[in-house]
Amino acid sequence: MKDYSILIAKNLGLNQEQVKNTLELFETGATIPFISRYRKEATGSLDEVQIGNIRELYEKFIELDKRKATILDTISEQGKLTDELREKIEQIESSSALEDLYLPYRPKRKTRASIAIEKGLLSLSERIFKQENFNLEAAANSFISEEKGLNSIEDVLAGARDIIAEKISESAQLRDFLRRTFHKFAKISSKLIPDKIDEGKKFEMYYKNEELLSKTPSHRLLAMFRGEDEGILRLHIAPDEEKTIAQLQRFFIKRQSYISKQIELALTDSYRRLLQPQMETEMRKFYKEHADKEAIAVFSKNVRQLLLAAPLGQKTTLAIDPGFRTGCKVVILSPEGKLLYNETIYPHPPVAQYKLSSDKLKRLVLQYQVDAIAIGNGTAGRETENFVRRIPFERDIKAFMVNESGASIYSASPIAREEFPNYDVTVRGAVSIGRRLMDPLAELVKIDPKSIGVGQYQHDVNQKMLQNSLQTTVESCVNYVGVELNTASKELLSYVSGVGPTLAKNIIEYRNDNGAFVSREDLKKVPRFGAKAFQQSAGFLRIRHANNPLDSSAVHPESYHIVEKMAKSLNCSVSELIKDKDLRKKIILQDYITEKIGLPTLNDIMKELEKPGRDPRSKFEMFEFDKNVHSINDLKIGMELPGIITNITNFGCFVDVGVHQDGLIHISKLSDHRISDPSEIVNINQRVLVRIENVEIDRKRISLALVRE
Repeated sequence: MKDYSILIAKNLGLNQEQVKNTLELFETGATIPFISRYRKEATGSLDEVQIGNIRELYEKFIELDKRKATILDTISEQGKLTDELREKIEQIESSSALEDLYLPYRPKRKTRASIAIEKGLLSLSERIFKQENFNLEAAANSFISEEKGLNSIEDVLAGARDIIAEKISESAQLRDFLRRTFHKFAKISSKLIPDKIDEGKKFEMYYKNEELLSKTPSHRLLAMFRGEDEGILRLHIAPDEEKTIAQLQRFFIKRQSYISKQIELALTDSYRRLLQPQMETEMRKFYKEHADKEAIAVFSKNVRQLLLAAPLGQKTTLAIDPGFRTGCKVVILSPEGKLLYNETIYPHPPVAQYKLSSDKLKRLVLQYQVDAIAIGNGTAGRETENFVRRIPFERDIKAFMVNESGASIYSASPIAREEFPNYDVTVRGAVSIGRRLMDPLAELVKIDPKSIGVGQYQHDVNQKMLQNSLQTTVESCVNYVGVELNTASKELLSYVSGVGPTLAKNIIEYRNDNGAFVSREDLKKVPRFGAKAFQQSAGFLRIRHANNPLDSSAVHPESYHIVEKMAKSLNCSVSELIKDKDLRKKIILQDYITEKIGLPTLNDIMKELEKPGRDPRSKFEMFEFDKNVHSINDLKIGMELPGIITNITNFGCFVDVGVHQDGLIHISKLSDHRISDPSEIVNINQRVLVRIENVEIDRKRISLALVRE
């Protein structure tokens, strides 16, 4: 295997040894979470992002080398591959430079230049391009041929210019200069396509717009591209044409003469017909890819915050999927999330069985000893919350509003049908709402991350790139929190490092057939669960109340002997070591350093012994909307209200204030000083106090400002 470590280290500003060791771990099938958590000595404690960047760059260089091999073969078949050209190609580190170098050798379809060459005008074009001092008209006159369609001197010169124009467009040096010019000076302009004004109101700010491409924020660029895709806008990307052509002339014009005039004409034609369109295509691709990456990064960050939202924990939960005409679907869930009971109540008009619905909920709360009530925040959500809060329950019970984005997607999915084959989508939706309160991560992994209500322009970005990023984000979150082996769903288990869908299914089947796992070692009895899968996954799979207390911790089984050695040296058991802080203080970590185990791993072990198996997510907090606000009509400018951050974009964040329509805090209203990223100030699910700046009821728009304490 070619060693890419030097190249990757240089690009990422990392130590070569770190990169080399990381690549070797990837070669053995190690996952990013495993490498980050359990191989810190090898990587120099690189985090998941850095390790992911190494893998991404490695894959890019692999693709670049494949492309080089194809190009070398093609040029070799043409008999044009010299040692010097081979060395140039092999030394190139960017795909754009590689394609520029290959351009003159690329097999072409019929072009204006190739037609002119077929007419015998190559020699004349070469003399003109060299700017030799000769009688141009006399030379051109000798090429006139009615048979070849060269009926005049101008026909001949036009053909020669076509050859020169193509030659200019294939100059690697000129293309490199032009690429840098476009990056620095190109502007993107957008105009409304005639007769589209009625269809394109949402793109109104781009009807006549021009701005420097390199400074255009990603969300604005994606909005313009969407406007173009929808046939509303026409876009154009280019620097100032006159200045650019004047700069390009210095590459080819040796001195002003009647012959150089032909080169000037060819250069102008080359720029307008070939170079500018090619560079515009390249710039579109480059900046679209960067905008996609930014949007995907925002989306992934939001998804991460949503997945890592504080769990209520294992509580007997009554969950309600609210509705008016169709009623409210009610389910009772056990602390493990199992469906115990379901029915429908009708507390709202048009049925309005307020007393009957109230009595039913009181009875259910008492009968099942309910600890918490989860209420979906969709249609009739606030009305149902008000109804529930007025019921005088006989138990001390709290009601919580739950973001139900994507619950309907889950309820109609194959996963939900497999889980609840005998129940309809409404019951499944209510179950999802209740489970989201108990453990957001465990429930949200069952839904396509694109459907859970966060992000910006997620349907406009590269879908493969988005899917890969979200997959990595979900895997990272699941392995960061850890998974309870005896209660986890197949979907949750499938995201554990080294597991995947097939082994997850095998784990569930083994658990169903043999009962609960009593130790991590039991995993080795699961069909097809080999040594590699055990190594990659064991540290992330927990067994609560296991005989070996380390089985409920993030300490990897490969490090159990270290903890056992520590306990033995202190004449105590592992359980006593975990419980006794004073005993742990006596441990001298340097005594346990070996060739493979260093301080990073030892420090991680000590941190885990302090809080074995403790959930790293934040503690759950109570939240209530303003009791006097239920719809957008209740909002008044200047009013201050509590809210929850539901989505973060590059231009601001959206806040649920309990009126079924999120309001926007523009980035300029988030801080009293300039910020470049709203996530510097706020997080998904954060409780905030906001001030109403403006309300447009007809357009359902609410403008907010963050009230800073």
